[in-house]
Amino acid sequence: MYDLAARLFDPAALALVVGGSLAAAGLRSTRADLFRALAALKVLITGDPEGDALSARRAVREIEQIAEKRGTACADRVGDESRFVRRAGLRLADAPSAEAFAQWAAEDLDARAVRHENAIAVWRAAADAAPSLGMLGTVLGLIAMFASMDDPDTLGPAMALALLTTLYGIVAGTLLFGPAAQRLERLSEAELRWQKAAIARLETLVRGEAQTTTDWLKRRNKAQG
Repeated sequence: MYDLAARLFDPAALALVVGGSLAAAGLRSTRADLFRALAALKVLITGDPEGDALSARRAVREIEQIAEKRGTACADRVGDESRFVRRAGLRLADAPSAEAFAQWAAEDLDARAVRHENAIAVWRAAADAAPSLGMLGTVLGLIAMFASMDDPDTLGPAMALALLTTLYGIVAGTLLFGPAAQRLERLSEAELRWQKAAIARLETLVRGEAQTTTDWLKRRNKAQG
């Protein structure tokens, strides 16, 4: 088994397929997207949308309790349990109107969706390129093999390179890069759902406060009139 594993490992073939796939994906992307795609590898392991959603609901509830006593102007006093809700609370406290907060939220979520999609696209591009890089290695191995037909000692390594690059291309595309892109997409969609839910509750809160203020001003003006 150990001998088989050793034979299946070829650093040159692996570098050609994996490195080439990442290079091809990088050429299709910006530097920022490439960095985000690499940073997203941590999310593949640590991503917990259910836990994040629960933390967000708790943070929103904390803002609602603060606003009930002191108004949305104090929404920035929410804790750091959810970084997204914390940032939304800071914006809510400074927003001049409910419409301004809603506009910021829409723009922020749209920008976030674009960033995530571009990062995921890097891994999709790598998954698409991996089989082609495997075929490239196969062609190179066959060329080397046919070019040295008079030297039997070189036929084995050349054939191994030809076959291993094909294997690496299939494995990298279907078992690494492709699943990574799919998992990141699912995590992004789950995150977007709870973020939209949190924003919807905060918008309801600020609109309700605005309506209460408007009603109070109407009653005061009516009483003074």
